[in-house]
Amino acid sequence: MDEKLQHFSESSSGIDGIKKGGTDDSSSSSGNSSGSSDEGKREKWSHQLDFILSCIGFAVGLGNVWRFPYLCYENGGGAFLVPYVIMLFVAGLPLFYLELAFGQFASLGAIAVWKISPLFTGVGIGMIIIAALVCIYYNVIIAWTIYYLIRSCTTEALPWSTCGHEWNTDRCYNESMNYIKEESENLTRPSDEFWHRQVHQLTEGIHDIGGIRLELLGCLALAWLIVYLCVFKGIKSSGKVVYFTALFPYVVLIILLGRGASLPGAGLGVEYYIKPKFEYLLDPKPWKDAANQIFYSLGISFGSLTTMASFNRFHNNCQRDALIVSLCNCGTSILAGFVVFSTLGFMAEDSNRKIDEVAASGPGLVFIVYPEALAKMEPVPQLWSVLFFLMLLTLGLDSMFAMMETVTTAVMDALPYQYRRWKWLIILVACCIGFLLGIPLVTQGGLYLLTIVNDYAGGFSLMVISICYCVAICYVYGLNRFGQDIKSMLGSLPNIYWKACWAVLSPLALVAIVIASFIFYAPSGYDGKVFPPWAQGLGWILTLLSFVTIPVYAIFAVFFRADRSFSILDRLKVLLRPTWDWGPTLDKHRIEAGYDPLPVDGTPPSQLELKSNGFLESKKPSIALISSSSMPPQGDIDSQDLYCYDQAVQVDLD
Repeated sequence: MDEKLQHFSESSSGIDGIKKGGTDDSSSSSGNSSGSSDEGKREKWSHQLDFILSCIGFAVGLGNVWRFPYLCYENGGGAFLVPYVIMLFVAGLPLFYLELAFGQFASLGAIAVWKISPLFTGVGIGMIIIAALVCIYYNVIIAWTIYYLIRSCTTEALPWSTCGHEWNTDRCYNESMNYIKEESENLTRPSDEFWHRQVHQLTEGIHDIGGIRLELLGCLALAWLIVYLCVFKGIKSSGKVVYFTALFPYVVLIILLGRGASLPGAGLGVEYYIKPKFEYLLDPKPWKDAANQIFYSLGISFGSLTTMASFNRFHNNCQRDALIVSLCNCGTSILAGFVVFSTLGFMAEDSNRKIDEVAASGPGLVFIVYPEALAKMEPVPQLWSVLFFLMLLTLGLDSMFAMMETVTTAVMDALPYQYRRWKWLIILVACCIGFLLGIPLVTQGGLYLLTIVNDYAGGFSLMVISICYCVAICYVYGLNRFGQDIKSMLGSLPNIYWKACWAVLSPLALVAIVIASFIFYAPSGYDGKVFPPWAQGLGWILTLLSFVTIPVYAIFAVFFRADRSFSILDRLKVLLRPTWDWGPTLDKHRIEAGYDPLPVDGTPPSQLELKSNGFLESKKPSIALISSSSMPPQGDIDSQDLYCYDQAVQVDLD
């Protein structure tokens, strides 16, 4: 029967990325770029160090300071490093490298890169949704940091160090009051009351979000303004800012480590942190926590790694970069643990409490416990406080730069090429939308809402997205084929370690994490109080919002993007194959990788080229291709637009 394949609107057509000679061999031909316009080239990093520092800044975030140290302490101390390192080399590092190589080869953002297999475009959409959600609440955390930073700039005692303020209650106490232990168990510390009663003026529960905290709203506006000023020129501006924002935290960590080590009780805190308890390794929880921490701290499946790598030069050694950033991230987490627990040891001794009573994780550590410790660091506690919160600010901004670039690049890739000069305006609109959506999180009950978003926005959906990522590249596109693509960039094929992890070990680890997440699932809550069912339901909606795009888009593509006169099976075959323009963007790199140059005038691939690629296993009389009149000049194809073509021409395959 006579059958036709219709082109799809998100890409030029459902044809394989055309390889020269129809083989998977990576040719090292040094042909010149034919017809490539310099104006159409994708923006590139000014220097390779810009990219590495941007990746380090993205990966090394607030979680390295407020989550890893507590996880290590809670899961067997030094013994926790065993599952942590194993998970780093089984899942974290391989997936990090996979994302970098994927983005660098195609020079495309998180959505446009799925020309490799259009059926999986929902994976990229899900990544963008997660990145957007995280941007909204992450900048609220930065707003809190700005608020604390401003309040640290005082010549008087730090406001969270003493009682007697208008926000304090009769239950407020500190060591100078000499309460006995039994009494103090029912009292609150000034840093706790400052956080809950002054910063947030927290309501009774999530059912009451209260009014807007104007001070936090102003800090949120300032946070978004800072982000915009740093990213409005894309990587040309953010790539320079990271020289400060990525390196400054290390300076502060080293300074705080030196100060903490000099305090009484520091040794006790460090002992609690690193003393190994190997019996914990028999419990699955440390393994689950280690995998989650590796996954989240490296920023896998947010789309940011793919996006940042898309601005690399074609022959950049992304394998080296993956190793540097991953090991640097791991080392930073361990260093932060020494900084935090040396200070917690001092707090425990100074207040005559146990480490268990002062140790905390998440916002409670950096906005309640640690500020209290900083207030006791004489002389000039204000200086230590300013340094600490400035460090948190730079840690947060680095991650924001990458996620904002991810979201805006996806939008730019989807727009016609003539709108590229308006990138600054699109970024401005994105920042304004982010600010407006963040307003509910700076209300009096905003802390509850932020906890919900933080607990459910990523998590399970990130794992599902990563599994689909591995399946699409290793089993649909082909592991050997992707290996040849990497060879064209780096000069050598990925070794057995990378292939084994991508194809088997990493997906299995991800499946295990998903299962463990269900086994150890605990409803979200705050301060020991579990949120009501409707709030949990809201959280699960956020979870579904990101990964449900995968099946929804696949169904949409099959039934609405393809010619419905064609069988569903054949529509799936086409959607699983790369589009005909998949591959490197510059002709010289396409030739090196074994691909034909992109046509200068938009002429579709010839019948011979289609047949040599074995486009259809069964004989199909014809296939619909884009018309040359609807295709922009080849120089502009380098910008990786997802063009929408409304015309098609028929090419007889017989």
